[in-house]
Amino acid sequence: MSSTSPTEAALFWEQRYRDSDRVWSGKPNPLLVREVTGLTPGTALDLGCGEGADAVWLARQGWQVTGVDIAQTALERAAAHAAQAGVAERTSWQRHELGVTFPAGHYDLVSAQFLQSPVALAQDAVLRRAAAAVAPGGTLLLVMHGGWPSWQGEHDHPFDAVFPTLDEVLESLALPAGWRVQAREAVQRPCPSPEGVPGTRVDNLWRLARTG
Repeated sequence: MSSTSPTEAALFWEQRYRDSDRVWSGKPNPLLVREVTGLTPGTALDLGCGEGADAVWLARQGWQVTGVDIAQTALERAAAHAAQAGVAERTSWQRHELGVTFPAGHYDLVSAQFLQSPVALAQDAVLRRAAAAVAPGGTLLLVMHGGWPSWQGEHDHPFDAVFPTLDEVLESLALPAGWRVQAREAVQRPCPSPEGVPGTRVDNLWRLARTG
């Protein structure tokens, strides 16, 4: 990155990872698995890769994966996960603060799973750059939380958040001719609280194919 001073977002996420031995489960996101299974492996870009679970799963399926995250600690854990899984040669890792810098190149699959942040993130601009990084014949796969878990009360949220709708994301992408919407879906899933209170949460999914 060009800046010598970490931004608020970079400091936030680096501290988030340093505060815990593991932030995420280590398992790939189920909707990624569902939507990518059956695609012909090629090159993949995993935006906001975290500790690398999605990237490692993709590499195991035969994809050549570039994982991108804002936090160096997350990238180091992702690289270690890939090495332990025996797919280090199918993975590479880049540090970017998306919205400030973005990986070069075009990819057969660009995946952004829950690219939502409690600190500054130019989400619309990042998603448009994600679409531009899809190679002809490739796929853009986006998954975002559609709202808070059902067990969280109206005033229990730890930070303000924006949950764009299915239509709003498509409008913000402003895709040119040569794209096809393959899936556009709100998926309700079980989501118990940390204390074990039963609940649900809605995740929104978009799968878009670049045909031209």
